[in-house]
Amino acid sequence: MKKIYFFVLASMIAFNSTSNAEMKYGVSAAFTSIEASGTETEGGETNTQNVTNDVIIPSIFVEYVVSENGSIGLDLIPFSADVSDNTRTRTDTETSGASGPTDVTTAVTQNQKANASLKNHLTLYGHYNMGSNFYLKGGVVHVKLETEETLATGSKYGDEDIMGTLIGLGYSYGENIRVELAHTNYESISIKSSVARAGVTNNNKIDADLDTTSLKFSYVF
Repeated sequence: MKKIYFFVLASMIAFNSTSNAEMKYGVSAAFTSIEASGTETEGGETNTQNVTNDVIIPSIFVEYVVSENGSIGLDLIPFSADVSDNTRTRTDTETSGASGPTDVTTAVTQNQKANASLKNHLTLYGHYNMGSNFYLKGGVVHVKLETEETLATGSKYGDEDIMGTLIGLGYSYGENIRVELAHTNYESISIKSSVARAGVTNNNKIDADLDTTSLKFSYVF
């Protein structure tokens, strides 16, 4: 999917060089609320968790003005953002033993830690001017979800490429200042952990859903 974004960007620049079409460049800062919900299945046990994180996310963008009614653009977030505002820790206690008067029951405590971050966030979008300086914004999103976990089994969940859709409403103050409110709905994901060592059954799985809502301020050069 990244190749598609860069192809579109290259095409925009090439078209601009041959036809002198108007190109715009800018920087943004978005006050973003990240909301995620997930269910982990481990050894037949299921745990559900909802997490949030409020962050300021910068980005850069380039646009090609199609007509007075709209434009298309590519927005890149050059930094990563944590899905949760802290690392989630869970302590699991497993007991083992047989029935009988002389049997010994043992308990093993295992600490499980997990977090995730969003990286290489790209948005291919379009603007439609509604008049009176208002515009509608819609686009498709690609982002890499990087998992960071410490499991008692030593297994890892790995990273996942996620697609999403964006819709928003914006307002332009003159030629240089924009303010927009947007919501991004990412596709649901299901990740199965890798096997860390021989003899370990791979029955760990995470099902998750992710959304973001942002208030974005942009300066157009």
